[in-house]
Amino acid sequence: MRGALLAAVSLTALAAAGPAGATTLNLLIWEAYIDEQILADFTAETGIEVRQTFYDSGDARDEILADPNSNVDAVVTNENGAKLYGNRGIIMALDAANVPALKDYAESWTKRCGGYGVPYLWGTMGILYRSDKVTTAPASWADLMKPAENLRGHIAMYDDHAEAFVAPLVLLGKSVNANDNESLKAAYALMKAQAPYVLTYDYVITSVQSPDKGPNIYMALGYSGDQYTLNDKVNAPGLWRYVVPREGTLSWLDCITVSERSGNKELALKLVDYISNAKNGARNALKLNMPTASTAALALLPPDVQSNPEIYAAPEILAKSQLQEELTVESVQARRRIISSLAQRSDAR
Repeated sequence: MRGALLAAVSLTALAAAGPAGATTLNLLIWEAYIDEQILADFTAETGIEVRQTFYDSGDARDEILADPNSNVDAVVTNENGAKLYGNRGIIMALDAANVPALKDYAESWTKRCGGYGVPYLWGTMGILYRSDKVTTAPASWADLMKPAENLRGHIAMYDDHAEAFVAPLVLLGKSVNANDNESLKAAYALMKAQAPYVLTYDYVITSVQSPDKGPNIYMALGYSGDQYTLNDKVNAPGLWRYVVPREGTLSWLDCITVSERSGNKELALKLVDYISNAKNGARNALKLNMPTASTAALALLPPDVQSNPEIYAAPEILAKSQLQEELTVESVQARRRIISSLAQRSDAR
């Protein structure tokens, strides 16, 4: 899978870099997931360079985090990852004493990071589509999982063991956190039937940059906010759009935290606090067109941004959204086998 390949490359790069020096921090993060000017300003103010390493799936990120030889100082992970790796002693416990910006976040947000991170950005999962190729906006997960014939070979899915199952499980009326074999088998049946319509199982932000695949992707599974990144990547404002299907979806939260293995914990904590403060939280939210969880940062945003339903999901959407929960080991293994087999078949084509 692409995610596994990226993980291997990233592990090599991070290990080869050796321990980060006093003037360098390694940040593990999604591509195009932070305002670059914030990092540039941090460097200008502190003299500390921030080196970004990108991942394009949760599985790839987790493989890097689990490797004791990887040189990660700070990392953006999902809420489940924060709790999991915090409980394993891989990432640090954070509070307002070591990250003062945490005082600006409501407990309803901070508890979702389990005490091991600062809420970073949040949103939903849904369907991304090219408005010039898909002229009627998708309304149901069935539009993605049981696509029209003209979408054959034009869909991008996702090779992550958690998010890849959101569409089929919600369409089936199941929990996105389903662990039972019956639910996973039913989801697999839908995914297998959809497979001939799938061009790639690479994350759409990655695959849209491929000269071979990018122009041929018309619809994709993705996150709220991805439409802005896609439009930026293809230099076509408004081309890609995003919709949450009527059946409901996943409401996700990412957390930014510090590795316990970091040789520069104090500097990494300083970086996390800098990114998370009200001013930079607002800058980041505006630049990425994504919602901030910081009460103080939200107050700095223009009213039209705060009320934009493309950025801040409407209450009726959130009411039908599910939160991620930790899956059983057996469920994770089964899910990974399923998505791996689908991705391998796609690559063989």
